[in-house]
Amino acid sequence: MVLIGCIIQARMNSTRLYGKVLKKLDENPVLYYVLKQIHESKLIDKVVVATSELEIDNAIVKYAKKMNVEVFRGSPTDVLDRHYKCAKKYSFDPIVRVTSDNPLNDPQVIDKAIKKMKSGKFDCITTSLLQTFPKGIHVEVISIDALEKAWKNSSIPYEREYVTPYIYNNSKKFKIYNLVNPKNLSHISFTIDKNNDLKFVRKIVSKIQHRPILMKDILKLIDKEPKLLEINKNHPFKRSYLKIRK
Repeated sequence: MVLIGCIIQARMNSTRLYGKVLKKLDENPVLYYVLKQIHESKLIDKVVVATSELEIDNAIVKYAKKMNVEVFRGSPTDVLDRHYKCAKKYSFDPIVRVTSDNPLNDPQVIDKAIKKMKSGKFDCITTSLLQTFPKGIHVEVISIDALEKAWKNSSIPYEREYVTPYIYNNSKKFKIYNLVNPKNLSHISFTIDKNNDLKFVRKIVSKIQHRPILMKDILKLIDKEPKLLEINKNHPFKRSYLKIRK
């Protein structure tokens, strides 16, 4: 049976904030919120955490199992290979790709992307090509055919590491749709990259009591308390993985 599957990419060895995926936001770590937010999707059939085979990532495996979520382990550097083999193992089509440094990903935005993909007109739905959502409200929905083409044909290391650049950099070969937020909010970041981001998200989690935490809830809070943005304001959005093939 073919499933709409979510692959959560996770690792401990982050260069800027080591072990951030298991850093505490309250009594629960970042990965707890990633999983809880994703599980609020009404369209995802199954969620799998995809981590590496490195011993350092055993902690992720242990926590995912505690949360009753299956784990797939693969290459620490060829993350495209990890995603493709995970998708094939679980018969995912399409694949909803999210990363574990986005604990406030909005399940409503994710479902909007899945609905667009279900129209059957596209190979990839993304929020990345034209970034208008806050950083951290991020989703890619990819057909298994598109992922397989990328897996077979991409040879540049950054394409293997960041999973989808081959698709974006060969846009004439793929039908891509970019979800656009009505207002450009790309100057705001909900993602966890550095310690100040961790402090910011902890404030959000402590001030918004209901779950899931939706983007509209966070924006409403920021309207009331604009000084919250001072916590991690120096956080420009970077498209380091969207490079031109040479």
